[in-house]
Amino acid sequence: VQLQASGGGLVQAGGSLRLSCAASARTLSIYDMGWFRQAPGKEREFVATISWNGGSTYYADSVKGRFTISRDNAKNTVYLQMNSLKPEDTAVYYCAARRTDLGLWTKYKDYDYWGQGTQVTVSS
Repeated sequence: VQLQASGGGLVQAGGSLRLSCAASARTLSIYDMGWFRQAPGKEREFVATISWNGGSTYYADSVKGRFTISRDNAKNTVYLQMNSLKPEDTAVYYCAARRTDLGLWTKYKDYDYWGQGTQVTVSS
């Protein structure tokens, strides 16, 4: 499956952005999905994950309460709504997919497919 992330940009602290991840798969519903981010000089880190049917989600502590992951399988798209953005949220954001296996996946190695990334910059 090919993934295309979009929606990044420059926003002031306290602002909002919504990222989208469009998948080329015939059906997205067989994949668990995740968002990761990577800041300059840092390792890629987990942000959020959502199960194949949207019934379960899990977030990194750093974004809990501010970010919301969702999906629309009919549109083959996953979203990441980011509110109350902080300068430390600045990073390239990547969406990722793996064949569903009834779990919530938080590690980089858990995912088989990756999008190209979209830059999010939060100014103070």
